[in-house]
Amino acid sequence: MAYNLKEVMINTPSRFTAGHRMCAGCGAPSVARMVLRAVKPEDHAVVSCATGCMEVSTFIYPYTSWTDSFIHSAFENAAATLSGAEAAYKAMKKQGKLPENKHTKFIAFGGDGGTYDIGLQSLSGAMERGHDMVYVCYDNGAYMNTGIQRSSATPKYADTTTTPAGTVIPGKMQSRKDLAKIMVGHHLPYVAQTIALGNYKDLYEKSEKAIYTEGACFLNVLAPCPRGWGYNTEDLMEINKLAVDTCYWPLYEVIDGKYHITYKPAKKLPIEEFLKPQKRFKHLFKPGNEWMIQDFQEEVDRRWQELLDLEEMTNKVEA
Repeated sequence: MAYNLKEVMINTPSRFTAGHRMCAGCGAPSVARMVLRAVKPEDHAVVSCATGCMEVSTFIYPYTSWTDSFIHSAFENAAATLSGAEAAYKAMKKQGKLPENKHTKFIAFGGDGGTYDIGLQSLSGAMERGHDMVYVCYDNGAYMNTGIQRSSATPKYADTTTTPAGTVIPGKMQSRKDLAKIMVGHHLPYVAQTIALGNYKDLYEKSEKAIYTEGACFLNVLAPCPRGWGYNTEDLMEINKLAVDTCYWPLYEVIDGKYHITYKPAKKLPIEEFLKPQKRFKHLFKPGNEWMIQDFQEEVDRRWQELLDLEEMTNKVEA
């Protein structure tokens, strides 16, 4: 389906309002606002939000940036909380306590700390049970709310407060977990990876597909953090674009197990273009550390090729 994004922005009221306390240059508010714009105006939404940057900055009683029903969950159980709400609504409809024609969409938001790590068990359970819900991870690559500690979403060699870059250990030494593929392994009807800014059309279209696909769906959205990554606040869109054009963060969707890459850069940029504007990687550009950039590049190239191969393999037409 073709979208006129300008008309969507003009004609669809924002369900995530201005006045929140998120940092300037943060990608997370753009994620919440655009995902919720994909909910049809006549439909109601129930939002579960894990403890984290988004929750503490958007819902400080008695103030809220959320216009739909909102549940503040603990760090680890946003998916479980929302799955319970979905089951309760379903039961109330069967009992005649809610009208059959009232459509409610269930959407959870969590950062990478509450999704990749602490909330993984809760997320996996909700996805495996097949609740009619969408889980949205706004991935900023660390535990930003509590002091920029490393998470399993933190890329290799990144400098964080728990993986400080020094002369012996040059930052985090483990590769980033590929959560989207883990979700694909749950055999979900829809899984997608997209970005907060730089391609609103991609984010909107994937959000609508996820929300209106029956069953458990998952969105992994890159949401850069100026404090944790160390870029200038006005460069948020550029950082997103560099993540995509270097293929550090490919844009793709998996529909019933079939991979579709939704953006292939005409000219794939070298990874240093993405790393250079970020202070968390400044040690990679010191003399003698070129091997780390090369190692980073090789991993990005390997993952990109794996994705290309998966797209070809899962879309083969049998003779």
